[in-house]
Amino acid sequence: MRRAAIFFFYDERGQVDDYIFYLLEKLRPFVETIIFVSNGEISKSSEASLRSAVDETIIRENTGFDVGAYRQGLEFIGYDKLGDYDEILLLNHTFYGPVFPFSEMFSEMEGRDCDFWGISDHKEVTPNPFTGTGVLPRHLNSHFIAVRKAMLESIAFRNYWERMPRIRDYAESVLLHESRFTVLFEDLGYKSETYLDSDKYNSAYPVMIDVDQIYNDRSPILKRRLFFNDPTFLDKNAVDLPRALRVLKETSDYDLNLIWRNVLRSSDLRTLNTNAALMSVLPDKRIKGDGAAPDYGKIAVCAHIYYTDMLDEILGLTGNIPVPYDFIATTNTPEKKAEIETALANRPGVKNVIVRVVEQNRGRDMSSLFISLRDLLVDDRYDLVCRLHTKKSPQVQSSMGNLFKRHMVDNLLNSRGYVHNVLDMFHDNPSVGLAIPPIFHISYPTMGFSWFANKPRVEETARLLNIDVKFDENTPVAAYGTMFWFRPRALRKMFEHKWKWEEFNAEPDHVDGGFAHALERLIAYAVQDAGYTTQHIMCAHQAEHNYTMLEFKLQKLASFMPSGDFPWQCHMVSEWRKGGYPLGSHVSATPAPMPTSVKHSLAELNLAVKSSLRFRAPILFKALRPIYRSTRAVLKPNSRRSGG
Repeated sequence: MRRAAIFFFYDERGQVDDYIFYLLEKLRPFVETIIFVSNGEISKSSEASLRSAVDETIIRENTGFDVGAYRQGLEFIGYDKLGDYDEILLLNHTFYGPVFPFSEMFSEMEGRDCDFWGISDHKEVTPNPFTGTGVLPRHLNSHFIAVRKAMLESIAFRNYWERMPRIRDYAESVLLHESRFTVLFEDLGYKSETYLDSDKYNSAYPVMIDVDQIYNDRSPILKRRLFFNDPTFLDKNAVDLPRALRVLKETSDYDLNLIWRNVLRSSDLRTLNTNAALMSVLPDKRIKGDGAAPDYGKIAVCAHIYYTDMLDEILGLTGNIPVPYDFIATTNTPEKKAEIETALANRPGVKNVIVRVVEQNRGRDMSSLFISLRDLLVDDRYDLVCRLHTKKSPQVQSSMGNLFKRHMVDNLLNSRGYVHNVLDMFHDNPSVGLAIPPIFHISYPTMGFSWFANKPRVEETARLLNIDVKFDENTPVAAYGTMFWFRPRALRKMFEHKWKWEEFNAEPDHVDGGFAHALERLIAYAVQDAGYTTQHIMCAHQAEHNYTMLEFKLQKLASFMPSGDFPWQCHMVSEWRKGGYPLGSHVSATPAPMPTSVKHSLAELNLAVKSSLRFRAPILFKALRPIYRSTRAVLKPNSRRSGG
């Protein structure tokens, strides 16, 4: 077939990533003309690279979404010239691929008797989720649609595009184009087909929801949105993106690093880590067996040794590193320096020893890393570093500090086989730049609140370093406790900057909101900005303890809700927060009585919400009636107003 392709592209930074060039390269054998239409300017380097990848590049204003781009591409070819082609492809940047060869798809579809076809479709849904009423009809997904000669030459096809109203938002793109295109032309007698048989799947949107199943049918694409979509959607629909990635790793030759290099630029880090399950629970026996270790490069341990009585514990842990390494230590006095050097003399596994005394005792392990050791880590002399320090946490109960410490060191250096697995992970996955224990939540109020007072300082420092990523709203992905494995090149921006001792809090004011705590929360985002992923790592016994406690806490909170549906619980608590957290009479929000003016305002809000739900959602209103009664009791105890 003679084919032309109109490829719609948008990126807020104008950067065309490698996954696009790979996609275009693999598409080229099946099309003779590629027209690249970008909604918005593209970078100089991207424009230069496109010259050899496509036949024509059109830069237009970022208006009309994909509909406007497709229309301009068709106009560029000319409606009277569309029939020169057997097929014209309308496709866009919203998927990765081909994860399986395009030849399989094109060969199959050339044998299908149809007038237009797509890779996938969306089933009929009632009510229409975009309007709340009516029906969202079954339609081909607009990320890839092929239109054949008979339809290309029709007056109806030209009229469709020329009469298309202005598209102002995503919903209009779906309602006025994507969900309308298939129905309109099928009603005119044109026949459609899909490469994937959606009847084999139970969901309305198989390419998104059944993502781990569609590769049984050799789907050539993986939707980008799966990586940055709200995890609540993936939870509600049981979307198994991690399994899909495992299947692709085992059955496809697609380079998954193309995904990470792109998606890291546009994702909230916690959302990405959740959706793609960037968590490894590693065993204490090497997964690859007892064979020779690969070349891991040059490895170092960088440890801040303030409490020298913990030095033996630290050395016992680093003894689990199965290959030779340099031991680099910082401390605060010459006497401690001598003690550390004596302990490290002739230590098995240690190649070189460097011990430095910090210039000032402020900033603790963070300043010692980014100031005292800067010259050793700003270049590429080390491929991988394990960051440790002697942690006692004297400000909290000893059991809390000890559990937090074990959470870190066990998940970094639990055993020789475990560390082998960590090193193999970095060796086999060049996109991994940082490995950290997951957030510590047992006995600490971190879940949902762990920015604490640090976010403004983190954002300010990110601007200083030109770190341009999105920060998670509530709970940052962070190296809590500041022990972690990392590639120095992944933290290059943080090491290149020449920090000053005066920027760190003087002792003993190592407080929340201080510079050291801000840097602690910036690390993973600096790694993201550098184009690397952050992998959470856990040993088995820590995973057992953390998961069971986390499950208990979640089910305990859920048990107080009137419904077990997580999205509904999120909505309910969100509305409760918007209302100022009104509480029942048996619960005291504060030690002091609630001011009358506040009671009056909340009572009015309570009444307004109740009245609205009574008419708009009567079932929900009935379920919440006990809550309204208890809320009314505390807000207006003398009220005689009737009603439920």
